[in-house]
Amino acid sequence: MSRKLVAGGAGFLGSHLCKRLLDEGDEVICVDNLYTGSESNVRDLLTNPGFRFIKHDITTPIFLEVDEIYNLACPASPKHYQHDPIMTIKTSFLGTMNLLELAEQLKARMLQASTSEVYGDPDANHHPQNESYWGNVNPIGIRSCYDEGKRAAETLCFDYHRMRNVDIKVIRIFNTYGPNMSKDDGRVVSNFIVQAIRGDDITIYGEGKQTRSFCYVDDLIEGMIRLMKSGKGFPGPCNIGNPNEFTILELAEAVIELAGSTSKIIFEPLPLDDPKQRKPDISLAKEKLGWEPRITFRDGLKRTIEYFKHILVTNGK
Repeated sequence: MSRKLVAGGAGFLGSHLCKRLLDEGDEVICVDNLYTGSESNVRDLLTNPGFRFIKHDITTPIFLEVDEIYNLACPASPKHYQHDPIMTIKTSFLGTMNLLELAEQLKARMLQASTSEVYGDPDANHHPQNESYWGNVNPIGIRSCYDEGKRAAETLCFDYHRMRNVDIKVIRIFNTYGPNMSKDDGRVVSNFIVQAIRGDDITIYGEGKQTRSFCYVDDLIEGMIRLMKSGKGFPGPCNIGNPNEFTILELAEAVIELAGSTSKIIFEPLPLDDPKQRKPDISLAKEKLGWEPRITFRDGLKRTIEYFKHILVTNGK
């Protein structure tokens, strides 16, 4: 048994990671300031003697005796990270630095949850995106607090690795979906599913031709665990995502069909700096981790739709 710290552990991905680690027999300390996370996501874990929840903002240092650190703490949807962009970039930079300091002090391994957003709006010559691509990011746009915050966090991780021998793993997470997503987090999958279940118009920004690759959360967590367990000679970064690419219009049509909805599709102007295409090259994950996604897009959507139907009925639409 080892003790794991999961920063951002009450969030969408963090709550799934906490459960998986507990299932493997580890002790888990979940740290979250509940800005976008929710105690309801980890309520079922509170009775587990191996689980502990601490409400804390990682922009302030914290000391805990742990063997491994997973840093998933940062708002990840545009609606939330643009609400307070200064806080967002502080979380990425100061929060990551505080956890790296802790990792150095404890000689603990740390996994940094980075993002496909470090690639920005990829040009046509870099599609799909592999880890050697430096990206096409607007440093002063409305998404920059997140994109550049995560890029700076990666820089910190590798500088601590090179200069102070901190044992790091950097994962670049592509669009992920599944249970425990918030119904109002502004992400495209949850937006479409909630609108479809309610029978509301489904809002597509732009013409719906922009593409994304959607990875079911269980597959993502499996990749994260494998990266954390990989050899010390492979710090990353490593793309984890589903390489099957869909247009946003195809996503909306699939959600309407699988939800049995009567919703209509409407179109609104495309937001600033919204990437036109996004698809991971997962060759490195296959080579180094023996990982690739297993859950099909339609199966994952069915599971996610059932989750949202349950919470909308339970909590009221």
